[in-house]
Amino acid sequence: MNKPRLMRLIRWRVWLGGAIRPTETQVTLFWAGVVGLFGGLSSYGFRVCIRGFQWLMTHQGGSLVQAASNMVWWERLAVPTAGGFLAGAVLFLGMRITRGEHSTDYMEAIALRDGIIRTRSSLVKSVSSLLTISSGGSIGREGSMVQLGAWLASFVGRRVRLPTPRLRLLVACGAAAGIAAAYNAPIAGALFVAEIILGSISMESFGPLIFASVVSTLTVRKLWTGSPLFAVPSFQLVSAWELIPCLVLGLVAGLVAPGFLRLLRRSEDLFARSRLPVYWRLAVGGLIVGGLSVYVPQVWGNGYSVIDSILHNPWPWGLVLAVLGCKIVSTAATFGSGATGGVFTPTLFVGAALGCLYGQGLHALAPATTAPPSAYALVGMGCLLAATTHAPLMAILMLFEMTLDYDIILPLMLACVAAFYVARRIEPESIYAHSLRRKDAATPLSALSEIRVRSLMKPAPPTVREQASFAEIAQYFLTTSRNTLYVVGPGNEFRGAIELHLIKAYLTSESLATVLTASDLMRTEFPWITEDALLGETLGRFANLAAERLPVVNNAGERRLVGTLAKTDVILTLAHGGPPPDSLPSAT
Repeated sequence: MNKPRLMRLIRWRVWLGGAIRPTETQVTLFWAGVVGLFGGLSSYGFRVCIRGFQWLMTHQGGSLVQAASNMVWWERLAVPTAGGFLAGAVLFLGMRITRGEHSTDYMEAIALRDGIIRTRSSLVKSVSSLLTISSGGSIGREGSMVQLGAWLASFVGRRVRLPTPRLRLLVACGAAAGIAAAYNAPIAGALFVAEIILGSISMESFGPLIFASVVSTLTVRKLWTGSPLFAVPSFQLVSAWELIPCLVLGLVAGLVAPGFLRLLRRSEDLFARSRLPVYWRLAVGGLIVGGLSVYVPQVWGNGYSVIDSILHNPWPWGLVLAVLGCKIVSTAATFGSGATGGVFTPTLFVGAALGCLYGQGLHALAPATTAPPSAYALVGMGCLLAATTHAPLMAILMLFEMTLDYDIILPLMLACVAAFYVARRIEPESIYAHSLRRKDAATPLSALSEIRVRSLMKPAPPTVREQASFAEIAQYFLTTSRNTLYVVGPGNEFRGAIELHLIKAYLTSESLATVLTASDLMRTEFPWITEDALLGETLGRFANLAAERLPVVNNAGERRLVGTLAKTDVILTLAHGGPPPDSLPSAT
């Protein structure tokens, strides 16, 4: 390349670098948007597949409860049993195909490991979940939607070679996109991941979560529906004094939630102790659901259609109580047998039924001064969700987004916080914390204060020698998006750094540029960090540094360049409080 042309190109590169240079945060936001789009598309595809599988297994459209009501008794018994057996057979065969792979659980990948979710295992789980859900299993579809979103995020992150902290964040964005798409609730989707999985609402992570959730929600609204999940009657308290009964409902939900969680765990233990193959376990779970549905068809599915009916139609208290009891048993049977899916929507159902019963009793005592039972059903949904997940803020915003009724906020806030404190006092672990603890990692394996730079650095950064010519340096900046180039000595010892914006002064003189070398252009006082330094020490080095990466040397004496450390990776690790993935044991 001739010198005049090289000078023109490098001038354009400097201008572009200063005008439209994307930061690492902006790059993360871009990929969060891509992941949000994929999460919305996968959620839409999963809904379509559920309808198709439901038709194949029941020859009925509409809701699963409606399908069960239109069947004769032996069909109600046979379909969930056969669906459970087939779902278990898929898992059984899948174990052989995916033998040796780590766990594919998205929470484990985000909170405990390196953000990698395997493709084959995720697809096996999704197909199994489809069979369980479409045959009437009492499990939520949101679990698989979140899993698919997280898997696609992991796939994208690995293809673009994101470092581990940002890969884990991108997988978290995929999970948020799945929740947002399932419930048409972008704020709650982001808060679910931030509050429950990451344990942090720092903007370094919350911004990408929101971005992914919004894109996912817009995608689903375009393809499916933009309506709130529950089209509820207008919520209105009769008087301000009615906040007291709402507070009491929160206390009741806080007492009920630990029992509900323990029942689910007890069911898991009982099925595990049976030593049955997974296909027979899921078949037995389906048989229990089918047996109950012979008399109470409302136990089929995740409970969404029944919640909708309770909110719009008066139900006799005896029927509500019977459906509630059968639904709890069927959910415990499906969940405990090992079916893949979520318990989010079944938990909302239990809360709605509990609130409805509470509201009916209260309304019978004081009909003129209390709201209708449907109002208390809404509050009950939020209460039980807050009590089981230990995430009251997420529960409050999710109920608001699912109903879009602002009048519900005051009683919901009061009741959810009360439910949370009571439930946590009785049962310190949420349903998700218990799941992680069973993977031997409820608490970090190494203290945050012990994390070293070497666990996050990226090795082999691009370098030039001190004698490198201006043409070599210009060629580097023209062929890479980086704006900093490190200068090393004969033994790879760090000498300094050349920053793109600092070479502007030499671009107007071709004669001067021809005699300049890297030693003339480099900034010798450029900050660096040793690979054995604690992660907290890096923040002070980044404070006065415009660049987003810090050179890492082996020690202060030799100063041999061994890698670079990204500011974003440090902030994400410190914000989420997790150990570096390479300090964790392999999955068993």
